[in-house]
Amino acid sequence: MSYFKDLFRRLRLSRRWVAAQFVLTLLLILVVIAWTRLPEKHAWQVLLSLALPLLVAISAIELQAGTARSLAVDDGKRVKLVWGGLTLLVWIAVAWISWALLDWCDNRFPLWAGYLNSKASAHARATLFTYEHIYLWMTYVEWVFRWIALPAKVIPYAMASAQWGLRLPLRRVFRLLWNWRWWLAVTLAALVAVWLPGRFFAAVPHGSVLAQEGRVALKLAAAYLLAVGSWVLLLGWAAVLFGRQQQPADEELIPVPALVGPPEPEMQASVKLPLPQHR
Repeated sequence: MSYFKDLFRRLRLSRRWVAAQFVLTLLLILVVIAWTRLPEKHAWQVLLSLALPLLVAISAIELQAGTARSLAVDDGKRVKLVWGGLTLLVWIAVAWISWALLDWCDNRFPLWAGYLNSKASAHARATLFTYEHIYLWMTYVEWVFRWIALPAKVIPYAMASAQWGLRLPLRRVFRLLWNWRWWLAVTLAALVAVWLPGRFFAAVPHGSVLAQEGRVALKLAAAYLLAVGSWVLLLGWAAVLFGRQQQPADEELIPVPALVGPPEPEMQASVKLPLPQHR
């Protein structure tokens, strides 16, 4: 079976979770928007404003853990869904810390670009290593780290945690991280889900107010479908690459024959197993 046939087979078998990604994610976004507009005049409103973020977070985590487990149809489910979801918090924290570090670097790009520009020669400062060029190169590098390198590193660990909890099959994860097919898929997903929707809103608005609102609604819908679709395909592709790996020896169940004695005839076991018949 080819890689793409395996991918579509997993998506078909997990169609309920895939549909939940599109429907439930939109519902959670709407709940968050409603939460930001929730008044706090009464006690029940205050309690609801405190409970809603927790319920949204739990629902989102369980949705991702359930989707990852469902797509990994050949790898089995080693821990319960609730524990698989809880272990995702570790990788969410790793992603959040990395994201905050990238934001910190982003805020210092103007200072760094000015410093590097000042260290270049007079000719280079006026031609190649201008402040604008250096700043632009830094933003490109930061974009690659934020949308390609970080997801490519975190998603395999998160998918493994959704199935095995904290007892990760590290060798399988490492093999996936060294697979060029995985990095190509993450790059394509970043371009489709992040870069392309950004182009939708780069054009200068024109026309009547109603026409502009209609175009914005269509752009938001297209951006949402591209983002969620790319996310689901990326999870499915990671499951395919995991499933195509051969399990390490320490993860396999090796059958041991019973009542098989040593080669000496006088010390053989009392029961002899028949040889397998080849058909």
